[in-house]
Formats: sequence, structure tokens, C-alpha cells
Amino acid sequence: MPFRLLIPLGLLCTLLPLHHGAKNKERVKAMFYHAYDSYLENAFPCLLGIESYRPAGGSTGFSLTLIDALDTLLILGNVSEFQRVVEVLQDNVDFDIDVNASVFETNIRVVGGLLSAHLLSKKAGVEVEAGWPCSGPLLRMAEEAARKLLPAFQTPTGMPYGTVNLLHGVNPGETPVTCTAGIGTFIVEFATLSSLTGDPVFEDVARVALMRLWESRSDIGLVGNHIDVLTGKWVAQDAGIGAGVDSYFEYLVKGAILLQDKKLMAMFLEYNKAIRNYTRFDDWYLWVQMYKGTVSMPVFQSLEAYWPGLQSLIGDIDNAMRTFLNYYTVWKQFGGLPEFYNIPQGYTVDKREGYPLRPELIESAMYLYRATGDPTLLELGRDAVESIEKISKVECGFATIKDLRDHKLDNRMESFFLAETVKYLYLLFDPTNFIHNNGSTFDAVITPYGECILGAGGYIFNTEAHPIDPAALHCCRRLKEEQWEVEDLMREFYSLKRNRSRFQKKRMSSGRWEPPAGPGTFSSPENHDQAREKKAGKQKISLLSCPSQPFTSKLALLGQVFLDSS
Repeated sequence: MPFRLLIPLGLLCTLLPLHHGAKNKERVKAMFYHAYDSYLENAFPCLLGIESYRPAGGSTGFSLTLIDALDTLLILGNVSEFQRVVEVLQDNVDFDIDVNASVFETNIRVVGGLLSAHLLSKKAGVEVEAGWPCSGPLLRMAEEAARKLLPAFQTPTGMPYGTVNLLHGVNPGETPVTCTAGIGTFIVEFATLSSLTGDPVFEDVARVALMRLWESRSDIGLVGNHIDVLTGKWVAQDAGIGAGVDSYFEYLVKGAILLQDKKLMAMFLEYNKAIRNYTRFDDWYLWVQMYKGTVSMPVFQSLEAYWPGLQSLIGDIDNAMRTFLNYYTVWKQFGGLPEFYNIPQGYTVDKREGYPLRPELIESAMYLYRATGDPTLLELGRDAVESIEKISKVECGFATIKDLRDHKLDNRMESFFLAETVKYLYLLFDPTNFIHNNGSTFDAVITPYGECILGAGGYIFNTEAHPIDPAALHCCRRLKEEQWEVEDLMREFYSLKRNRSRFQKKRMSSGRWEPPAGPGTFSSPENHDQAREKKAGKQKISLLSCPSQPFTSKLALLGQVFLDSS
């Protein structure tokens, strides 16, 4: 009788995902290099500053594809190319150019990409300068790019314009109408930048913009799609979780985790209640009128597919999986997610049939797989790899799918394909990647402000999938915070001096004086909610109030996103 190796069924079910994961991981890596090498061959260096690459030639927009792809190189294990690109960027990138740039896109792609690459430089074998991570060429580049964006925030409301000229500032006559996401998607990058450089201006303007949006929500707790940053009046009053709003909600949660900020989390949880009450129907999320809650668009947008991943970050796994499976049925129907999908009709929306290889559903699969280990999520990853290879692969990269009904292609490849889509696919299939570190390993770094721990895990991805090490925010603060406290005390002293006469007349019954609101001031969530008789910001027990636990354990409370189930 021939010898047979008998493998228990339970062990076989464990081994199969690992086998297919390794196979698909290599397929994803090959996809990346097919696109990346084609970009280098056909677009670089003549088209260095681009947002999207045309596989058949040409370029559009302003962004830096190399910056967008840089941390993906390290996640795929290509240390030598990471090092080479860092040198190329230092020699070639100049932000003193007469270009009208999207404030939102420049922040998430350029500032976020440079900050991530800066914090990953040592892991990539780059020779870092003394004082790193509190100094370094990539950090200086990120700061320079962010300073080019600051003029956009100089509005009466503190909410930024959508576009700024990198050389001249905001153009005269620039439209004051900005989408909600374009206002509320800065706290991750700007707070990181303030922590590393010691300049609080970046975090300050990001927080003001967040608070202005919070104060502008409707009586039923919803925000619209576009607002006038000069007057604070809503221009588009459709409320939902998708295009124009999406990353505002994302950054409340990620900002709360990154900064251990209870107020930001309380704000999101209050929004989450309103979203569930007015926009959720059978685990789909529709668009409604922000003041009335009546349905305005019964559609699912591909950009909304980030939502299950965001739900997993707050530990709402059951709802996340139900919504994810709804979105996955759309993927299986078309081999991708159309930009708009009419939920009652179960089909695409006219002129919104395309799929530009967006990452959001894959992003949610990666988060949920880390939280649950459900093999269904690996199936989505496998389907995505096969769909993209079969439908969109061309000689010089991967082309946007113009129409999912007949799989016609468009001559462009967005940089987020390299920055996000491929990265989330690879991380879905690579459980041992350093990004998934559970704190069992780390690097101790000596900085001018003392010893600092880096690389322990818990990375926070910005909305362009650039990972930020949360521990880095504590590396450069010790002396800087003392400096900020002195500055705050001086500002308070001069404010009290100017308002001495008011101080004597306007004592409240509690004996605590409240300065009058005026330009440049804003109410806290608690104060604003007292006026509205709401409770956000007043929770006695917070998901983030675990001072005795290590940082990774706090993330475990929020859904075990970056931790193995073991």
C-alpha cells in the first residue's frame, strides 16, 4: 500500500489561504512592476510632476507619481529602488513653480507621501542625518509643500480654498466653493508635520477647519457635499458617505487614533448615529437631503467602499461585513466597481459606468481580514487581481476601465493605482509584512529630545494609503511642547490684559470667564453641543481612554485591525 500523508481538514483550510496568499502576493508584485517600470520608461523624467500616467503617452495634472509609489516600493521589499528614488526626488523636486494645485490632492499625495517616506527611510537603509526623525531632507520637502498650501486656509471661516497656486498663493477670483472632504482631510498629515517640526501652525489650521465643519452640520447631524468657505453656507446639500465627503469622516477616526484625541472620536460617533439613522437602508448607504433626511440619490458610489474598513477601525465588525458583502456583489456583477450604481435598479448609472482601478473595496478587505481572518476577503483580493489583469492590463501599464459593461478602456492610469490599489492588495496577501507588526519588534532611536521607539506597528494610513508611524509623533515633542506651553501662556496673558475690563463684568455664575467669540475663535465640541443639547464629547468612557495599555492594545480594542487573531 503506498504511503499517503493525511492532513487534517482544519489544517488544510489553514494552509490553503497561505498557499494562495503567497501565489497572489507574487502576482500583485508583478502587477506593480509592470505599471511602475512602464511609467519609468515612458513618462519619467520628462513627466516627473504628474497625477496620472497615460499608458499610450502623455500626462495630466500635478502630483508626483514617484512620491506616491515610494512607500509601496519598501512594502514590496525593494530597498535599493527606494534609496534611488529618494536621491532622485532630492535632486529634482521643486515646489516654487507657477502651478495651480489641488490643496487636497497635494496634501494627501505629496505631503503624506513625503512624510511616510521620511519615517520609513531608516528601515529602507537610507543613511539618515543626525536628529532624524526630527529632521531630514524628505521632512523638509514635506514642510515646504505644506507651507505652499497654508495661504488657502486664510479665509474668514478658516476652511480652505480648494485650489492654490504654488508660487503666488490663492488666485484672485478663485471659487470659494470647496467639497467637505477638501476641508476636513488634513489632520493626519498636518498634525504629524507639526509634531516632527515643532511648528504648531499646521495642526492648528487643520483643527480649525475640522471644527468649522462640525459647527456647520445640520440640526439632524449631517453635513452636505460642498460649502462656501467665505460665508460658511452649504452650496450642495446632499449628505452621504461618498464622493466629496468620504475622507472627512475617515480623518476624524484616524486623527483620533493617531493623536489619541477623544473629541475627534466623539465627533465621528455622533456623525455615525446620524448616518445610520438617515442614510442606511438594508446595509446600503444612500444620499439624503442634509436638513430633511429625505432620499436624494439612491446610489452606491465606488468611493463609498472605504466605509467597511472605517467601521472596522471602531470595532463595528458585524455591520462592516454586511455592508462589505453588499459591495462585493456589485464587484462580482461587473468585475469591478462602477463609479455609480443604482441600488433599486441593480445596475450602473448613465455616464458613471467606469472603474479607474480604485482601491477602496480592497482597502476595506485588507482591514477586515486583519480583524476577522475571514477567507471571503481573500476571495475578493483574488477576484481583483484576476479582473485587473484580464480587463485592464495593456503593454505599458494598467488602463482605467472606461465602461464596465463592455470593458472598454481609457488611456490613463491614476497614480493611486501604485500608491493604494496594489499596496492594499499586497498587504492583504502578506500577513508577515512589517506594516502588520504587532509590537513584538521595534527600533529604539536616539533623538535630540531623548530615546524614541519606532517601527512597532499600528501604522495609520492616510487616505492615499501612505503609512504614518504613530510613535513618531512623540519623538520630537519633549522640548517643543514646553516651548508651545510658554507661547500659549504669553498669548493668554496678553488676551487677559486686553480684556481686563470685560473680565470684571462678564464672570459667569461658576466664576469662570468665557472670552467672546470672534474672528479666529471657535467653540469646542462640548460647548457647541450644549447649545444643541447634544452629547458628543461628553462620554464618560472612551474607546481611547486606556492609559495603562500599550498603543497596540488600544488598536486591538478598536477592532484588532493590525493584530493577528492569535
